[in-house]
This record gives sequence, structure tokens and C-alpha cells, in this order.
Amino acid sequence: MIEVEKRKAIFLLHQEGMSIRRIARQLGIDRKTLRGIIEQKGAMPDTVRRDKILVDEELLRRLYEECEGYTQRVYEKLVEEEGIVITYPTLTRRMRELEIGVPANTRCDEVPDKPGEEMQHDTTSYKVQIDREGVRVIASLLYLRYSKRRYLKFYRVFNRFKMKCFFHEALSFWGYAAAQCIIDNTNLARLRGTGKNALIVPEMEAFADMYGFAFLCHERAHPNRKAGDEKGLHTVETNFLPGRRFQSLEDMNRQAFEWATVRMDTQPRGKTRVIPAEAFVCERAYMRKLPPHLPAPYVAHERSTDQYGYVPFLGNYYWVPGTKRNEVKVIAYSDRMQIYLGRSCLAEYLLPPEGVKNQKFSPEGLPKPRHHPHDRRKPTEEEEKRLRAIHEAVGQYLDFALKPKGVERHRFVRQLFALTRQISSAIFVKSVQRALRYRITSMETLRRIAILYMNQSDDPLPCVRVDEDFSQRDAYREGRFTEAPDFSVYDKMLENEDG
Repeated sequence: MIEVEKRKAIFLLHQEGMSIRRIARQLGIDRKTLRGIIEQKGAMPDTVRRDKILVDEELLRRLYEECEGYTQRVYEKLVEEEGIVITYPTLTRRMRELEIGVPANTRCDEVPDKPGEEMQHDTTSYKVQIDREGVRVIASLLYLRYSKRRYLKFYRVFNRFKMKCFFHEALSFWGYAAAQCIIDNTNLARLRGTGKNALIVPEMEAFADMYGFAFLCHERAHPNRKAGDEKGLHTVETNFLPGRRFQSLEDMNRQAFEWATVRMDTQPRGKTRVIPAEAFVCERAYMRKLPPHLPAPYVAHERSTDQYGYVPFLGNYYWVPGTKRNEVKVIAYSDRMQIYLGRSCLAEYLLPPEGVKNQKFSPEGLPKPRHHPHDRRKPTEEEEKRLRAIHEAVGQYLDFALKPKGVERHRFVRQLFALTRQISSAIFVKSVQRALRYRITSMETLRRIAILYMNQSDDPLPCVRVDEDFSQRDAYREGRFTEAPDFSVYDKMLENEDG
């Protein structure tokens, strides 16, 4: 299809005396096509299909109501019962023309691309393999609508503080910000209301004002208002994630940074084949330049120092220089933390990678503290590893016994490991095998089994005969439905004693 402007140009060139052969050679259009355009005087012809099928509107609405909104069933009834020969795509197009089954206001307003006017942000979650383990991560993507530049990062948890850190990191990398940022109706930035009536959280409104932009929520059910960001997240799923291996979340973010800011930044995008890095050079003249030395977002936490000088934070323990047990303030940034006493910074630490827990840290250049934190958890991975190495039956017993233990897991493993220090390995294995056979998890019962084995000769212990039909007995059935005992008499006895 040749555009209207091009048709007008062809007709004007012919009117000025240029030959058809020369016009065809310069514009790369067939001469037969040129003659037809000249005969039409450069106007766009009205082409109407002679075999176009128009299904009655009233019939379509009646069938749509009878079929409870299922278009496939409407198609079947038209062909089989009404005898109308029509294809399914033609039917759906006709229904769209008549706005049958199309909710009102499903199409968002068309906004022209203007340099420096708009950026878009959205998040989504993916299930990925990190170090051969399935992990749920949240992808955060910031997208410049005009230049189609993007910034990508993954998180285990994404909250309001993480959102501010992400914007600071992305906009600091670009050095510029667009006038507004289109977001969905997320509670991370929206206080109440939706769309144009949404009220932004004052904290996030003040944060955006520091960077020279404003948050704007799109209307409900209008995700296409940030179609560039939606398409960008789809590209992450179909282009970035497939065929890549990640050793850690930090490794994943390193690859994401290179993919978004180098690889995708230098490739032509869309139908216009615009290169984001080159378009950004032109767009930044219309954007808000970030002030120099813009402070990074942080969160303040009040913490107490234990008797050994440690402060707990995010599952780890950080040593505070000094000899007093003071109340300190922890200032947490996206990648580091500072410990303050009053207005003095006592120590600064880099935050460990995601997933590192129950570790202690001390400042570099100072002697290592002699003591461990007071409430540091004591893991039992080493004890469990040694127990499983004793015999295969011990590993099977641990799989059975530890599954329902919950918070008692570590205590059970320590007690079981202590039992191996009190008896021989042969007796321990026999005791565990018997406990597994009779589904015993009581440590006291397991010790009694071990004592029986030590007091017996080489003869095996007798098997306990259990009647598997005990649940069919009349006494068992009657006992299931007996009334609960009345303990009020004991309450009266206690009241008499108190009196």
C-alpha cells in the first residue's frame, strides 16, 4: 500500500513534466502502478470488497446473549443453524466493529512520543535457576519511551525502599530523568485512588521531586499505557532469561546490566529501527538533568548492642567498636550500612550478598572479636552431615524424623549426634533402624532402645506385634465418640484450696 503523501507527490511530479520512467526509477515503483496512481490523480482509491459478508447486528447480539458471551459458540451457531458461511476472524472483526463483547474504555488514550516527556516502570516475577536451585525473583524495569532505553535489575524482595534505590541507581546511571513516570496502581507509590485520580504517597512524591519527575498511574485495566515497559519485560522473558546460567543473584544482575545497557542499547529497536544510545543523546537535551552529589536513599533503624558488642541486622551480626552497650542507629543503604552513636559514625560495612545469614562481621584493620554474638543461631549442618555418613539407614531415619520437626530440628540433630558419642556405631545403627521401623521420633524412646541392645546378647530384640485391625474394634469405635471428660470438679478443688 502506497501512502497518500507519496501518491500526491507522484501526481505532482507528473504534472510538472517528469516522465513515468524517471519517476519509477527514482521512487522504486512499478510503472504500471504509477499509471494507475496518475489516473486516480494521486487520490487514495476507495476499495470495497464485493464479497464482503455483513452479519445482521441484531442476530449477533441475540446469539451472543444466548451463548453467554462465548464467541466460539456464536460462530458454531451461525454456521450450523443460521447457514451463514463466514470465517472466525471475520466474525470477531465484525463483533469488534459493533462493540459486542468489548468492555467500555478498554483502549487507552494515544499519547504522542515526545523527547524527555515520559518514562515507564513496572515489575514482574520469574521463577529462575540460580546455582541449580529454583528461585523466585522480581524484575524491575525502567524504560524511556522516546529513546527506548532501559535499565533492569532483579530482587528477591521488592518494597518501597527497594523501589527508591532502583530509581536512584537507574537515573544516576543515565544522569537525566523524564518529566513523568507512568506506573500501574501499585501500593508502593499510590496511597489511594486509581488512574488520574490516584493520590501518590507523600514520601514517594517528595522522592520523585528530588529527581525532577512525577509519578502518574495509568487507568485501571489500561496496561497498554505503558506498553513499552510491558514489551520490555516480555523481552526479558524471551531474550534475557533463556539459555543463561546464573551463579548468584549478583551474577544475574551483572549480566542484566550488560544486557540492558550495552547489548540492547546499541541494537535497532522497533519499526523505526532507532538505536537507543543514539536517540538518548538527542533526548537528554529535553530531560531534567540530575543535581550533582544526589544522596542515595536510606532507612534508619534503632538497634541495641549486646554484651559482646554486636548489633543484629537483616539476619547477620555486626561488631560495634567500643566497650559500652549503647543504643545505636543503623543507617541502611542499598549496598552498605553505617552504625551511628549520636552524630559519630562508629563503623561502616558493605552488606553481604542476598541469602547470607547468621554471619558475624567486624571492621577491617581491627582485631577480631573473641566472642560470638549472644543470640547467634547455632546451625547443625555439620552434625547432620556426619550422622548421614555413618550408615544409609541413619540418613533414611533423618529424612523421616526431621520432616515434621520444624523449629525442633536443630535440637533433635544435636541430641542424636550426642548419642553417637555415648554408644558404639553398631548399636546406634541398630537402634535407628528399629526406631525407623516403628516410626519413633522420641529421643527418650530411642535411648531406651539403645540400652536394650546393650543389655541383650547377640540375639535380636523381639518384634512388637501390632494388630493392624485395632481401629475396627467396638471399643475403639465407641471411644472415638465418647464425650469429653468434665474437669470442672478439679477447678472447684483449686478454688477451695485458694480459699
